[in-house]
Amino acid sequence: MTDDRIAQTLRSIAPYLADWASFQAAYHGIPGLQLAVGRRGEVFVDLAWGKADVETGEDLTSDHLFRVASHSKTFTAVIVMQLVERGELRLDDHVGDLVPEIDGSRAAGVTVRELLGHQAGIIRDSSDGDFWQHHRPFLDRAEVLECVRTEGVVFEPNEHFKYTNIGYSLLGIVIEQVTGKTYDEVARTAVVEPLGLTRTGTELDPARATEYAAGHTGRIAHGDARRVIPHVDTRAMAAATGWYSTALEMVRYGATHVFGDTTLISDASKRIMQREESRVVVRGSEHGRYGVGMALAKIGDREVVGHSGGYPGHITRTLIDPVDGLVVSSLTNSVDGAADQIATGVIQLINLALSAAEEVAADEVAAAASGKGTSGKGVDGDPVPTVPADAPIGRFANLWGVSDVVDLGGILHTLSPRFAEPAEVAQRLVVSDGRLVQEPVPGYGTVGEPVQVEHDADGAITSVRIGALTAWPVEEYRARVLGG
Repeated sequence: MTDDRIAQTLRSIAPYLADWASFQAAYHGIPGLQLAVGRRGEVFVDLAWGKADVETGEDLTSDHLFRVASHSKTFTAVIVMQLVERGELRLDDHVGDLVPEIDGSRAAGVTVRELLGHQAGIIRDSSDGDFWQHHRPFLDRAEVLECVRTEGVVFEPNEHFKYTNIGYSLLGIVIEQVTGKTYDEVARTAVVEPLGLTRTGTELDPARATEYAAGHTGRIAHGDARRVIPHVDTRAMAAATGWYSTALEMVRYGATHVFGDTTLISDASKRIMQREESRVVVRGSEHGRYGVGMALAKIGDREVVGHSGGYPGHITRTLIDPVDGLVVSSLTNSVDGAADQIATGVIQLINLALSAAEEVAADEVAAAASGKGTSGKGVDGDPVPTVPADAPIGRFANLWGVSDVVDLGGILHTLSPRFAEPAEVAQRLVVSDGRLVQEPVPGYGTVGEPVQVEHDADGAITSVRIGALTAWPVEEYRARVLGG
């Protein structure tokens, strides 16, 4: 499919992506959500939903700053790769040769690459990680080095994948040792300034305190009140978890990890960062894959890279397709924020729409070749279901839940926005013998049965019956059943 067709499809579904993500945020009780979706320089979604602070009632905007936490590791890895490209550092350098304070310790022999890929065996957060609960300050430089010297090594290098914030904090010190500058100074010239980012930085900026979205506690049970969690300085752990940004600027940054963009690092460096260094398998069950400063995942047939972030009160996720150029960033402001499932669900919806658009495009090509108005055949030879002009597009509710009827890529679908994985629940609606029906495929639901639509005198939809059960526009259902 051409770039123009992909962009056209993304533009057409952008309002629904924002609507679906907003529903997810509301359904899960998240205070606020920023979502941005971009591809090859075009931004399709720039959403701010909910509250920046539930105690003051301040609305969230696209300009509010979020602590993107472990996304910091991707920035740190980029800086390291820049130093490698310039010949100032080697991935196989031993850290003890770069940081004299740890020379002679068990950690001295680990390499830069082992730290980047979480294969160094270094302790995760020290033996007292209660800075994650604000019970103590984050570690300063001396404390990081003392931790590395005295309790740093849990596994031998390359024995196990072991995620480590202490290891990435040590990388921040390595960067300072190699450059003779502070981590913040290096990051500004290496990443922030080349991209023209104005709402991204390495650490809490007191001068911008009012610009940060408040962090909020999670809920043990639905209905629990949320409390605001103050922002704090991560000190010498900024390289692991200190950065802040917005969803829109994370999309701009994520685009530099797409092959062909050499703004920050070469494609050769990208291949190092994005190749699988670790496959995390516990008792036969896979729990993820990791590269060099990048987490790896597969959503449908789409391979993505990126990172998640967890900071007290902010949960975030950015996903990048380094070949196609798609970037999705989801930022939430509560400890139980569903950032990962929202970002993943958005990509599932995009995959659904692009798959449908590819079928429609194949039908158009076949139609042009045959000289007919339509071939009726998609990429697999089956009829392509077109969207009727009077399709009941909208959101409907009944006693059993909520259903959306939406045009994804030129094919009509119905799905429940309550589910985090829309690809698992989406079903096509097709025209058969002049009637709109649910796609005639095997299933436990009302597959193959008709969709009936009722209208008022002005032509507005008053109800739909998808299969056996009537559903009403959401506000009508609220008034009818929930009393408003």
